Amino acid sequence: MTDLVIRNATVVTCDPAGTVIADGGVAVRDGRIEQVAASVELEAAAAGARRLVDGKGHILMPGLINTHCHAGDSLFRGLVEDLPLEPWLQTVWKAEGAILNPETCYLGSVLGFAELLLSGVTTVMDMFWYPEETVRAARTVGMRVSTGGIFFDPPGVTGDNLKGRIAAAERFFEMFSDAEDVFPAVLPHGAYTVAPENLKTAKQLAERHGALFSTHAAETRAEQADVTGRYGRSVIRHLDDLGLLDERTLLAHCVHLDDEEIQILARTGATAVHNPVSNLKLASGFARVPEMLAAGVRVTLGTDGAISGNDLDMWMALRLAATLHKAVTGKADAVSTAQALAMMTSAGAEALGAAGRIGSLEAGKLADMILIDVKRPHAVPMFDPVTHLVYSTARSDVRHVFLSGEQVVRDGALTRHAIGQTIEAVERLKPRIAASIA
Repeated sequence: MTDLVIRNATVVTCDPAGTVIADGGVAVRDGRIEQVAASVELEAAAAGARRLVDGKGHILMPGLINTHCHAGDSLFRGLVEDLPLEPWLQTVWKAEGAILNPETCYLGSVLGFAELLLSGVTTVMDMFWYPEETVRAARTVGMRVSTGGIFFDPPGVTGDNLKGRIAAAERFFEMFSDAEDVFPAVLPHGAYTVAPENLKTAKQLAERHGALFSTHAAETRAEQADVTGRYGRSVIRHLDDLGLLDERTLLAHCVHLDDEEIQILARTGATAVHNPVSNLKLASGFARVPEMLAAGVRVTLGTDGAISGNDLDMWMALRLAATLHKAVTGKADAVSTAQALAMMTSAGAEALGAAGRIGSLEAGKLADMILIDVKRPHAVPMFDPVTHLVYSTARSDVRHVFLSGEQVVRDGALTRHAIGQTIEAVERLKPRIAASIA
């Protein structure tokens, strides 16, 4: 028996053909989509379905995919302002060292994931301390997460040395390698905080477990100068020389690349994760997204952490990704609506090695879906739903979210977790957070 039918919606499938159904929906069985069709073609499935949802006045599309985040840093939202990345990081690390432990990492991650889920994000790649707590937080609200062992040469929050970091990463694989809602990864912080041999160790660990590999790369000119000064080559060339770049590698930021470095990404199949909000706010620069797309580099979208961008709004990131580069290049067609939308749907799924499971509404895929209200003044008239999604949609327009067919957001509210208790706990922690950098 069909478990769920959603019909009477405008369906933006985000499939390879860019299929849009003016009046359609989906049928779901056992957590997967069994049919995507016009509403009239869903009548048989609807007749015997356990649950019917009327999508009239809504766009139905796949859940969003955020490929770079530090959700736990939501605890420090707005704490450190008006600094470029390097001095900003020193203050951030001071606050993290004073506040973070497994309990507070879980608390901050629940807060961040709730914000993401309410805006329609159903999968996130998250780099943070105590990744098992990250998974617990994602499950608390109802999301999929890609995370895993952190590599960082200084002691950091956990106080581990290299041996301890390897052991922690191995434990993570033991715990979650078979979990459907987890995409295991190894996440070294960056080429300027992790030595070459340790980066190679992290990559070898990821390869041994068939896992993803993600790191910050070429975010600022200072980082480029640091890495070049130490190793005689730029960040991307350094990572390539170490054998770290392939189709399972996600590189956050990629702001400062020359033509040859863009070709390296295209040749190796590595993903560039665009984070326009934090790149703007930290004055890091403008990533060469149109050039990367033209070269065949996979470009995905991330929010970074709320400590650097002050929120986790993928819709703002999407609109900036679609508009920013038009002004930078002087070309109104620098990034198309289809390219921008793919960054947070199908391309994100490909980067996570999950194109067969998520990222589009197609039969056989997991029923991760969102319904977006288009009955509001800023949505009328709507001539093209894809254009509306890219340029007009706000996160408050997301009304309902489904994970494997389970409704995890209903009428703009979480169904699994009472977020008020999390907010109260964060408010109680606020004096300690403020004092951490005093």
